[in-house]
Amino acid sequence: MSLVTDADKPTLYKRIRADIEKRILTGEWPPGHRIPFEHELVARYGCSRMTVNKALSELAQADLIERRRRAGSFVRRPQHQSAVLKIADIRAEITALGRSYGYELIGRKLRAATAADRDRLGVKKAGKVVAITCRHSADKVPFAVEDRLIDLSSVPDAAAADFSREPPGSWLLHHVPWTEAEHTISAIVADDRTAEALDIAVGAPCLVIDRYTWRSARTITAVRLLYPGDSHRLVARFKGG
Repeated sequence: MSLVTDADKPTLYKRIRADIEKRILTGEWPPGHRIPFEHELVARYGCSRMTVNKALSELAQADLIERRRRAGSFVRRPQHQSAVLKIADIRAEITALGRSYGYELIGRKLRAATAADRDRLGVKKAGKVVAITCRHSADKVPFAVEDRLIDLSSVPDAAAADFSREPPGSWLLHHVPWTEAEHTISAIVADDRTAEALDIAVGAPCLVIDRYTWRSARTITAVRLLYPGDSHRLVARFKGG
């Protein structure tokens, strides 16, 4: 095995980083997956340990991996405890309340992204998306309606995922790490379609959460969640300083 020269290192460490990043972003290496040890990467790429260390350091700085002393490096796990400040798994949220969770896929469509889709996802390039509408229930009572787009250029495995069996939010949390999210909270009155889906009266108040999720500046998904306004509230607690 011949090691690359110092002049080759800038290009090679970027290649190593890109290779690992691609495996993470496509879900090939899910959250918690152990990255090959440094000596394994040195042998695979025929480079110095310093080159590998630089690639891994940048991945850690981008929150794609976490490095544990003596244990190695692992794909970072997403956090999803808080409904307001963190991404919540609706299935886990309902189960934690001691209620029976139910799920219904209303519609799923794989399509070329429309101009409206690209605008919603904040992307400019043409590509494909999965558009999903589904309903979550607690003790057989509608809990929330979900309208979601998944960008297949960032999450290609979503094209083959069976969302008739697993909610898209749960699937994404367990398969695709994220580094940044944005929540917009608003209120609307239910139109005919929303009223029917949530089994509430037309004109009843609804709580709306619009969420956008990214991984290293690449859009993963955009979702709108609608809840009956008289049975939901959001709470956040902050500390000063």
